[in-house]
Amino acid sequence: MDPTCSSESIYNLIPSDAKEPPQPPRYISVFKASVKDDIQKTKTAMKTMGPAKVQVPSPKDFLKKHSKEKPLPPKKKFDWNEPRKPPVPLRSEHPVMGIQSGKNFINTNAADVIMGVAKKPKPIYVDKRTGDKHDLESSGLVPKFINKKDYGTTPEYICKRNEEVKKAQEEYDIYVKENLRKAAMKRLSDEEREAVLQGLKKNWEEVHKEFQSLSVFIDSIPKKIRKQKLEEEMKQLEHDIGVIEKHKIIYIANK
Repeated sequence: MDPTCSSESIYNLIPSDAKEPPQPPRYISVFKASVKDDIQKTKTAMKTMGPAKVQVPSPKDFLKKHSKEKPLPPKKKFDWNEPRKPPVPLRSEHPVMGIQSGKNFINTNAADVIMGVAKKPKPIYVDKRTGDKHDLESSGLVPKFINKKDYGTTPEYICKRNEEVKKAQEEYDIYVKENLRKAAMKRLSDEEREAVLQGLKKNWEEVHKEFQSLSVFIDSIPKKIRKQKLEEEMKQLEHDIGVIEKHKIIYIANK
């Protein structure tokens, strides 16, 4: 047996010098009362678990029998002179029977049918060989829109848009004409045309003379480049001379 488990252990006979240390005093803030008062002031109803203050019902106000029923109207004194409902007919009284009308319903109905307007049959269409009938008016097969008064007329918004486009085009045309008038082209006179033509021919003769003065044997790159340049100049001059000789009237743009 374990000696520490018994209440009469020899260890309990030895006096113990161990003492528990004293607990330090609990800290209490100086502002505890003021903070508590501020919290109580700012606390509003219905922000706690249930209403803050509700009057407790009295034990005497318990639910009683027939308290939810509606009260009956007050009693009235019976008066024999008040009007009453008509009495029930007697057993000896019989209703009036055997009354016949002199109207001839057959002739009347025949006259109504003859004189009346014939009822038009409802337009239908059949789309299957089994004979399934459908309403023709709501099918879209009847040309309703072409019979309208405004059918085929241009809508108002399109007319307005066309007018705006036409106005913008007119403004653009005026702008283009004004720019062409400012940069109008000048026509060359016959004297000026002849002078330009003679100058081009003179330039061609000078270039051709220079081309003729080249050496027959071209053995270097600079000589080849020089020959190609002279040939291009002569070709361009020949083209310009041909254009001026072909056209009698020539216009040039003013700068």
